[in-house]
Amino acid sequence: MRKLTFAMNVSLDGYIAAPGDDLGWTVPCDELFQWWSDRVGTTDLALYGRKLWDGMSAHWPTAEQQPDVTPAQVQYARRWLEMPKVVFSSTVSSVDWNARLVTGDAVAEITRLKAEGDGTMDICGATLAAAAMRAGLIDEYVLATAPVLVGGGTPFFTALDSWVNLSLVETRTFPGGVVLTRYETRR
Repeated sequence: MRKLTFAMNVSLDGYIAAPGDDLGWTVPCDELFQWWSDRVGTTDLALYGRKLWDGMSAHWPTAEQQPDVTPAQVQYARRWLEMPKVVFSSTVSSVDWNARLVTGDAVAEITRLKAEGDGTMDICGATLAAAAMRAGLIDEYVLATAPVLVGGGTPFFTALDSWVNLSLVETRTFPGGVVLTRYETRR
């Protein structure tokens, strides 16, 4: 069975985006950016909600053409383009860049994809992750917690009907005070 991970940058007060979808506080140091790039390079399948897909697909396919692009950003862009992706949306009509579109029941499709084989899947986007969280499908949570309070916005965690017990499996501190924590779901 595939392992499903929800991994995002998060503010200390628990948000993945500040009010107005402001992500200005999430700019990673070089070491953390490389960590994210290496993660993308080893992910077998990424699941995207429409909102995050819009942002990622607007930037990474042409990132190499930006005048101030770094070698690390070029590497990330290539890895992102090569990584298989599934986009869940009822409003998008087509997707590109090694992605396929799912317009139906996200929880049913994620359940099917998990059972399809071995390997790793990342779920990307708060709304899509919330549905998977409520359905008990997430096996691992990875939080790259930035030392900033944004006061509101899009939360990392959704309201749940019951507790989810977790086991801490990794902590790591990056320059700038970002603390990475990785938790596995105890079943």
